[in-house]
Amino acid sequence: MLVLDEPTNDLDIDTLELLEGLLQSYDGTVFLVSHDRTFLDNVVTSTIAYEGDGRWREYEGSVQDWLIQSRRAREIAEQRLAAVATPAVAPPPPAASAASPARPAATPAGAPRKKLSYKEQREFDALPALIEALESEQKRVAEILALDGGAIYATDAPRATELAARHAQIDDELLTAMERQEELGASR
Repeated sequence: MLVLDEPTNDLDIDTLELLEGLLQSYDGTVFLVSHDRTFLDNVVTSTIAYEGDGRWREYEGSVQDWLIQSRRAREIAEQRLAAVATPAVAPPPPAASAASPARPAATPAGAPRKKLSYKEQREFDALPALIEALESEQKRVAEILALDGGAIYATDAPRATELAARHAQIDDELLTAMERQEELGASR
């Protein structure tokens, strides 16, 4: 195992290229900290990123893959937050006539529903299996990408890119499924 902290700080181009080549052919694990994104993109197969609030998350692929995946996750979270923050405008209540007294509201505004519809209940019941299947697929994809120290990145770059993209897509699908499960669970 190698641990490198800012290894490119004082290297000339030839030495930097030599270091990249050596790290690409190294069969062991390398923990690497660097601000040189190009260098990182050329040598890493997995990125561990600090995401604030004491949270660390591992991403398959380079720094660019991490930036794309984390941007997608933020966009999805922002869309969900915007959807919750701006609820659909409710139609005005029908005008009360003198013959029929107004009925009290069933639940106060903003209170969660007490019961899921049949369709929502079926969706809620199916979510654990979906989440488990996605996690299983993600694990298989990660194992393929990690085989032989990530050799697929050097031997079959297009396939590695495809698998890394699928890994990111699964992340998005998992996030969506887990958020939906939480949303439906809160409505029970």
